[in-house]
Amino acid sequence: MQRLRGPDGCPWDRKQTLPDLKPFVIEEAYEVVDAIDRDDRSALMEEVGDMLLEAVFIAEITREEGTFDIYDSIGAIHDKLVRRHPHVFADVEAGDAEQVLVNWEKLKSDERKAENKGVLSGVPGSLPALLKASRLTEKAGRVGFDWRRTEDVFTKLDEEIGELREAIDGGEPQRIEDELGDLLFTIANIARKLNVNPEEALQSTNRKFARRFGAMESEVHGSGRNIDQLSLEEMDALWDRAKAAERSSS
Repeated sequence: MQRLRGPDGCPWDRKQTLPDLKPFVIEEAYEVVDAIDRDDRSALMEEVGDMLLEAVFIAEITREEGTFDIYDSIGAIHDKLVRRHPHVFADVEAGDAEQVLVNWEKLKSDERKAENKGVLSGVPGSLPALLKASRLTEKAGRVGFDWRRTEDVFTKLDEEIGELREAIDGGEPQRIEDELGDLLFTIANIARKLNVNPEEALQSTNRKFARRFGAMESEVHGSGRNIDQLSLEEMDALWDRAKAAERSSS
């Protein structure tokens, strides 16, 4: 990377700034996740390398500006892992994974106090909204700001659906947006209480929808027609067949 960024290197690489790299960081992270979802180790090996490249690229830019280099980053995560695993590197007891999380949160809380940071400060602002909602409420829940029972969240869900219907009836665009956001936020809380990652759950449904819709299109094309030539009733029938076929093969 130093050669690529050097005087005789690549004009494109020399031109890049930290803001320029943001979309590539996000894209590479998603491609790693996609390779894991597809259980494709060959692709995963390549995508992990691509993700590492972005880390090295960022650290080379900051090395040039004199702030830190890749070895500083590696040293920082090394020290953090040692500090937050006293049950491994020191004499703190942790008999199971739950106790590890309790200890971890206590250590993070102490660090936040020392740095004068709030409970929610560690949640990245750029996270996808559904995942961010889950992480925000997870952190709030760990300090006691949470529903006591999952059933209580369902009560809140009914309330939010009612408020959304009122906003729709009132024809108020801003209130509709606000209430829809509250509804999605509540659904993210239900997922968290059920120990389900809402982002993963929705991605799974996205893949399922795309797969079944693709099966519908294939069947229609086989008959020499296009899907936009069908009535809604015909498309519903195709959807039901694609759904049944998928279930029978699983």
